[in-house]
Amino acid sequence: MEEKKLDVNSIIGFILIFGLLMWILYQQQPTEKELAEKAKKEQADKKVTKIDPKSAEINSASSTTITDSTQLETLKTTLGGFAYSAILPSAKENVTVLENKLLILTISNKGGYIVNAKLKNFEKTKQGSGQLVELIRDNNANLNIKLQTLENKKLDTKNLFFEPTLSKIGTNNVLTLRLKSGADNYLEYKYTLPENDYLIGFDITSKGLNTVLNASKPASLEWDLKTFRNEKSIASENRYTEMYFGNDDGKTDYLSATSDDSDTPNLVDFVAFKQHFFTSILVTDEPFATSNLESFNLVEDDQKDTIFTKQFKATLPLSFKNGELNQKMHWFYGPSDYTILKKYDKNLESTISLGWGIFGWINKYLFTPTFSFISSFMSIGLAIIFFTVLVKLLMSPVTYKSFLSQAKMKVLRPDIAELGEKFKKDPMKKQQETMKLYNKAGVNPMAGCIPALIQMPIFYALFQFFPAEISLRHQNFLWANDLSSYDAIFNLPFHIPGYGSHVSLFPILASIAIFFYMKMTTGDQQMQAPQQEGMPDMAKIMKIMIYVSPIMMLFFFNNYASGLSLYNLISNLITIGIMLVIKNYIVDNDKIHAQIQVNKTKEPKKQGKFALKMQQLMEQAEEQKKLKK
Repeated sequence: MEEKKLDVNSIIGFILIFGLLMWILYQQQPTEKELAEKAKKEQADKKVTKIDPKSAEINSASSTTITDSTQLETLKTTLGGFAYSAILPSAKENVTVLENKLLILTISNKGGYIVNAKLKNFEKTKQGSGQLVELIRDNNANLNIKLQTLENKKLDTKNLFFEPTLSKIGTNNVLTLRLKSGADNYLEYKYTLPENDYLIGFDITSKGLNTVLNASKPASLEWDLKTFRNEKSIASENRYTEMYFGNDDGKTDYLSATSDDSDTPNLVDFVAFKQHFFTSILVTDEPFATSNLESFNLVEDDQKDTIFTKQFKATLPLSFKNGELNQKMHWFYGPSDYTILKKYDKNLESTISLGWGIFGWINKYLFTPTFSFISSFMSIGLAIIFFTVLVKLLMSPVTYKSFLSQAKMKVLRPDIAELGEKFKKDPMKKQQETMKLYNKAGVNPMAGCIPALIQMPIFYALFQFFPAEISLRHQNFLWANDLSSYDAIFNLPFHIPGYGSHVSLFPILASIAIFFYMKMTTGDQQMQAPQQEGMPDMAKIMKIMIYVSPIMMLFFFNNYASGLSLYNLISNLITIGIMLVIKNYIVDNDKIHAQIQVNKTKEPKKQGKFALKMQQLMEQAEEQKKLKK
């Protein structure tokens, strides 16, 4: 067979066919616009998260592209329709920042909760450091709503992505976050941040979920927080870090601050995760029917540095109404300031420990407004001194009565000693005659004790007031760089149990002042109190207390707020001064002696019910003694 050869026409045909193929391939290449759109789509597909049908949770570590409609419907069924949010362009793992004059809040699309809360007017350490107090950061807080679908699948909102929309209503910034199960079906969180307030609106609502969720079982809101350490003294901060709960009817309770604790109260209007000077509070307009509250102490040794102090957990029910959720609430992230919390009229100020009963009443209605007024126009250190002067002037009539009673007893000392010698073998008779002498001379032996009892509520109220007063925080005075904490002038290379590993100066000075005060007062009392048979030697006890009391105070106040020790120092110095003035310029012993002699010649005053009852009891005891003989 003759072999075929390529002729010119064949070659030209091949060239034309090749050129035509090249032209076709060239026409099929995407334009620059198409390439850009393709790259954008691929980037978006990488961010769409993979959903595990077995666990019904979102795994943000994996990435797939959901494009098949059948696959999407399957996932919607698995997650009760909430897979719709997984393919929304705006429902990705981003954050939104809300800011006003007081707060900076960062809210995550994933879970829809606050992941960072900064207080703009408070610094973590001494003023000037620039590091703001952050109540929430580094995943120390979590908010989750547990839902259940009609197919009995359990959902955790903390693992799902919300679609954010930022708007403004008047001066309020409003962030709406929607977890969608369809175009018009969603679970919604709405944050409303006022221009100048710590109280943030927080509403949870839903639309069209009655066909997806099992409304016969209440949704469960879970809120937990690990509290960061913000103050110098770990022991002091942890002592005042505790969970409060209550309602606006005035009923408030709390979990233990020193150990792990839990409670299940009903009809709760607010739950507060309170730290020493700052607090995180969830407030609801409609009370939670039940609650499960837990507190865990994370400080094993307050001598070692720590990051966290407590862990708080609250589980609260959200009830469905007509198959939908509609819970109006508020968040409070701010200072534990009595004046600020009081203005909301929701009983939130009860989360500040100012004492119970009369002690709390004195702090709320007397000391808090007075100190706030004084500190508004002078430094905190000077305000404490001026405040102390006012309190001592208020108590000066009581001090005068106490000293006058001591002076009268001093005048009667020879007569009492004479009765003691006369009835040395009959203590009961001696007591009866002594009481008669008091009545005839017009002297009340209890007058010296009553002023001391009156001063006790004042002392305890102040003991509660100063550690809770946030205005002392980071305020300097003399050598103390923070009046809300101890004023260490020297750090010890070892730890003394009950005292600490540092030396505070204000407690030392206050202890010295107490020593001289007790030396002045107890000395006269020792001389006035004759020893009775069968009774402890009060003179020796008083003498021991002169030395023991200052030492006890030195140990007790070494770790407390230096503002409280400053108050005790100034208070005792003023008391010593008042007593010296009363003794040298007001009370005249000769005049008192003359008056008592005149009283002896008069008819005895009618005895009070208490004194009369005591005399009757002693007379009955005397009669029984005679009958036995």
